[in-house]
Amino acid sequence: MLLVRDSMSREVVAVSPETTAAQALALCRERRIRHLPVLDGGRLVGVVSDRDLRSATLVLGDPERAAALERIRAMEVMTREPVTAHPDDPVESAANAMRERWIGCLPVLDDDELVGIITSSDVMEALVFLVGAHEPGSRLEIVVPDRPGTLAGAAGIFGELGINIVSVAMGSRREELPDGSPGRAVVFRVDTVNPGRATGVLEQAGYRVLWPPTIPV
Repeated sequence: MLLVRDSMSREVVAVSPETTAAQALALCRERRIRHLPVLDGGRLVGVVSDRDLRSATLVLGDPERAAALERIRAMEVMTREPVTAHPDDPVESAANAMRERWIGCLPVLDDDELVGIITSSDVMEALVFLVGAHEPGSRLEIVVPDRPGTLAGAAGIFGELGINIVSVAMGSRREELPDGSPGRAVVFRVDTVNPGRATGVLEQAGYRVLWPPTIPV
């Protein structure tokens, strides 16, 4: 299982509450990052993003903008009491926390000590590896009956064909089987670039194949 500790950045660039917006923006550009934890005496008190910093100043090109950046402090524009993660949290929990709150990062705390930061980009890369999308292979999406044991039956077909399953994902989406009975969509990632034979066997076994789409002759 991928954990936050496996995907987070450990070398965290942080600022103090008194850091100016100009200094913080310069750090973002220099390090090519978008989020800066704000530490006060080693304690996390907020997070400031490049968007926060830009939004707090006058429009780009205004002659007063540089002066404004020097006056504004990180404490004035930061998000206080930010949502955080723990190193041992599953990476999908971090992904869901960011999705629900529309945020782009989570500072990672261990016993109240800042030990890392995980961003939406880190999570995306982790999920790509989690589903095996970085490896050669194919994606098969099928509809299985909505009852216990049917997923194992579909997986067994791949085993009989000598095809390894890289990953399996089942969501809450409901679909119908060929006979009209209720089913659930399941996505298999398999280690073959030619899934045509598997597709045919699955259909003969009563499963509905959603992907790859059947090409009319």
